[in-house]
Amino acid sequence: MNPLLSTLLFSLLLLLTLRIQELIEACSCAPAHPQQQICDSALVIRAKISSEKVIASSEDPLHTHKMIRYEIKQIKMFKGFEKLKDVQYVFTPFDSSLCGVKLEANNKKQYLLTGQILDDGKVLIHLCNYIEPWDDLTFSQKKSLNQRYQMGCGCKISTCYMVPCSISTPNECLWTDWLIERKLYGHQAKHYACIKRSDGTCSWYRGGPPPEKDFVDISEP
Repeated sequence: MNPLLSTLLFSLLLLLTLRIQELIEACSCAPAHPQQQICDSALVIRAKISSEKVIASSEDPLHTHKMIRYEIKQIKMFKGFEKLKDVQYVFTPFDSSLCGVKLEANNKKQYLLTGQILDDGKVLIHLCNYIEPWDDLTFSQKKSLNQRYQMGCGCKISTCYMVPCSISTPNECLWTDWLIERKLYGHQAKHYACIKRSDGTCSWYRGGPPPEKDFVDISEP
């Protein structure tokens, strides 16, 4: 084989191997409606990031992975009162391949942070949590954080990727942003909450406190 061609094939094979390794190591999160991410989180807060520090993830010298410890100023807690009163630090993996989150630690930008509370009381956040700059949230999303999202935690939100798409249980809402807008976090994710009604069924709702008869049909999000 021609030496130049051999070298080229080797280089292409090496690049392909590295790319496959990147894909294997990359963080992967299943799509989820903001409400579902709020419901699945142990902690939901609004906060500013005061500083950041890279620390060892464990005292065990064999553990080489590092963590970022963000010092935060908590502005408001929406969920997690029963376990924590005031959060001073949140932790995230240093590597993005392990779903680590990069935040602006300038004590100016406000974030909505959701995460899990570990057994030792530490708060862990990662890319699969719902983490957004506060100013990027819609008015409806901000209002829903107080109570509306949690009123629908007994509902199931299913993503529609193609037609036909229909509910399989009465407590199910169909998330159709991808089907209609070809993007996951579209109008429905930004403005609607899936709320459980008194008869046990669930339906999309937009607006103030949910009256019994003021729900939109699931086919018209």
